[in-house]
Amino acid sequence: MINLKNVTLWIIGINVILFLLIFPFAVSNAKVLSFVAFNPADFVHGINVWTLITSVFMHGSPSHLFLNMFSLMFIGGFLERLIGSKRFLGIYLISGIFANLFYVLVYLTFGIDSIPAVGASGAIFGIAGMLAVLTPKMPIYIMFIPVAMPMWFGVTLMLAVLWVLTLLAGLPIGNEAHLGGLLCGLAYAFYLRKKHWHKARIIARYYS
Repeated sequence: MINLKNVTLWIIGINVILFLLIFPFAVSNAKVLSFVAFNPADFVHGINVWTLITSVFMHGSPSHLFLNMFSLMFIGGFLERLIGSKRFLGIYLISGIFANLFYVLVYLTFGIDSIPAVGASGAIFGIAGMLAVLTPKMPIYIMFIPVAMPMWFGVTLMLAVLWVLTLLAGLPIGNEAHLGGLLCGLAYAFYLRKKHWHKARIIARYYS
């Protein structure tokens, strides 16, 4: 039975295992990648609909996996302690799924290229969005920036930097999915803050 006190570690383990099992074959066979990567055009036409979930647990390179799991270990483990393991597992899955659905919405609305996407980034931005609401003033460090900043600003800055990298360097970053995951996390955090306002106020003050 899964120990629901260590959901973050279980999620990291699943991501690592699936990467080791699938990535070597996906590199040389595009068909393998199509079975796990989320493609908006395919999803709209009812093709490989399971990728709505599988893509949240798969990554495109060792560095992609490392960066996401490194982030998940710290902010994921922290949020899990704040809201409980069951809620944390729920927000990880829902944010990842909503991130993909938001990608579909952008694809249909603006006619962007339908590029297959993998990665836990959407789910991680959902987690970050929750922390931006529940612990907005908590000081954090963003990678390669040796200056502490409030959580809400760090999350906003990270999202903006990724958009800039896409626009200036043409990097294939799933910014639409990141935004979708973030919006999902923000919405759920505002709901929790309203429902448990006294506890939320104590947490925000303690981590400011």
